[in-house]
Amino acid sequence: MRTVRLGKTGLMVSCVGFGGIPIQRLSEDDSVAVVRRCLDLGVTFLDTANAYGPSEERIGKAIAGRREGLVLATKTQARDAATCREHLELSLKRLGVDYIDLYQFHNISTEEQFQQVIGPGGAMDVVREAQAAGRIGHIGVTSHAMDAALMMVASGMFETIMFPFNFITREPMEKLIPLCRANDVGFIVMKPMGGGMLEDANLAFKFLRDFPDLVSIPGIESAHEMEENIAIMEGTEPLTDAERVRIEELRAELGTRFCRRCDYCQPCPQGIPINTIVNMKSFLKRFPPDRFFAMMGDVVAKAEGCLECGECEGRCPYQLPIRTIIKENVALYHERRAGYHPA
Repeated sequence: MRTVRLGKTGLMVSCVGFGGIPIQRLSEDDSVAVVRRCLDLGVTFLDTANAYGPSEERIGKAIAGRREGLVLATKTQARDAATCREHLELSLKRLGVDYIDLYQFHNISTEEQFQQVIGPGGAMDVVREAQAAGRIGHIGVTSHAMDAALMMVASGMFETIMFPFNFITREPMEKLIPLCRANDVGFIVMKPMGGGMLEDANLAFKFLRDFPDLVSIPGIESAHEMEENIAIMEGTEPLTDAERVRIEELRAELGTRFCRRCDYCQPCPQGIPINTIVNMKSFLKRFPPDRFFAMMGDVVAKAEGCLECGECEGRCPYQLPIRTIIKENVALYHERRAGYHPA
């Protein structure tokens, strides 16, 4: 498979990487088989996180005996040093390795979170110590908020950034991708399929093929998905006029209900985590039912307290019908919850 230089890390990785969220939905044996098939296909970049349930452990079992030549990336949601140290040790144990190629701060989306990480007693101290000790190779960050992403890339503290990018969520094209190129920060494409909300892989990956210096990490649940993605990325046929028309049709159709998770809608007077409830369908597609209901129970309870004041919609730069989407997703949650009967 074609390789991409991951910014100033100097790491050469497969242009399509492995996103480790969806394997939580599979059995352990099936998860391991999927990961191994992806390795056979030439995937060398695998991304997971401390917060992804059994994902790290399953990837660890799949790569046992095959570590050489792979670039392992994982993440911590810790902002303080003590919690970060716990997360790092746990990730190393779960993955079954003594070295993580890329360690990322997970979802830093405000300046306050950034300052917590880099300030006295912050998680950055632990990561830099681990890097100096040869346990971590490179330091990255992930985000869903454009202002925070631009600030962190410009800070010079990170070698990579992971951010949503697809033919609906095109905002990174304006400033973020050019800034990453100017600072030699590797750009890792989060949600190339819109977190499962885009269904046409051909359109999604043909669009991304126009950005050959970016690395895409689709969430993978089956070997067939990866086979299809690689075939498209390795192809040479450009988007046809008809495909470009279809993309614009989908943008018009989905763009008015497609949350970018920028959080400009916040704060909600009722404390509702708006982007979580608005993006509920994406979580439903990517997480196993038990994890999904555990994650969303409190969120839905808060969403049911929505007063429909409309403040969020007034702040949304994409004019999303947030109140309507909240109602729909609360109803969908209860419908799915009523039909869920765990063994």
